[in-house]
Amino acid sequence: MRKLIAAMVATTALISPAIAQEQITEFRIGLLGGENAQDRLASNECLRAYTEEALGVPTKLFTAADYNGVIQGLIGGTLDMAWLGASAYAAVYLENPDAVTPVLVKTNLDGSFTYHSIGFARTDSGIASLDDMKGKVFAFGDPNSTSGYLVPSVEIPAAIDATMQSGDYFGEVRFVGGHEQTIVAVANGDVDAGVTWADGQGDWEDGYNSGALRKAVDAGLVDMNNLVEIWKSKPIPEGPIVLRNALPDDVKAKMTELTENLHANDPDCAYGVAAGETAGFTPIGHDAYETIIAVRQAQMSKTN
Repeated sequence: MRKLIAAMVATTALISPAIAQEQITEFRIGLLGGENAQDRLASNECLRAYTEEALGVPTKLFTAADYNGVIQGLIGGTLDMAWLGASAYAAVYLENPDAVTPVLVKTNLDGSFTYHSIGFARTDSGIASLDDMKGKVFAFGDPNSTSGYLVPSVEIPAAIDATMQSGDYFGEVRFVGGHEQTIVAVANGDVDAGVTWADGQGDWEDGYNSGALRKAVDAGLVDMNNLVEIWKSKPIPEGPIVLRNALPDDVKAKMTELTENLHANDPDCAYGVAAGETAGFTPIGHDAYETIIAVRQAQMSKTN
């Protein structure tokens, strides 16, 4: 932990005195859904502790019941930082473009920063592709999830030449609340198939290198040999770590530096924060998400 703090001294020294004198009384990190609240807190506790020591103020983790809780927390100023999906970032930006700024993105082991929406079913279900899903129950995580709904809602209708409305092609399209809930629902046979996210690298048996499937394997929730991949999206840009724009500049500099160096200084902590294997966090900007923002805006227009 001391190495992380030392790494930030040079950055802090460059902040102007006027900015450095600004004060915050606490720091609040929002955690999107994807696994149960207890596991989310455990995975990010090391980041909370590092942040508290770096900033010298109490730091709290906020586990929202759904994606919208974190989105609204950032917009309303009750949250200071979060790792968002691309669609959740688009939601924040479209409601208030001045609320947050993307600063970092999680990279895969090969240096890329993309992932996939993965459709999957039980191995014993007889379902091997979307062709086998006609009339069956398809589970999705959250309407504000990129891989859990936005991207599938565009790519899957094109693949099946039908809408995502229940009863059109699929017997029912059901929201179950998050990635972990989707995985458990499929594994338990409560739904016929679902979608979740993974980097698409490494072995299926491990739940790939990172993502919701990898976290579920690590938690002992699922044996990947009992599941089969039935659909895979095109590459999706990994969502950004964002910071609230109204934060003092020295705080933003410290948190960017801390997170960017997290993998080098504490790989185990980075593994938990990044939901699996990662090459670390690298700088990213708003331009990387303009396509996702346009897609989300178009989908919103269709429903209004």
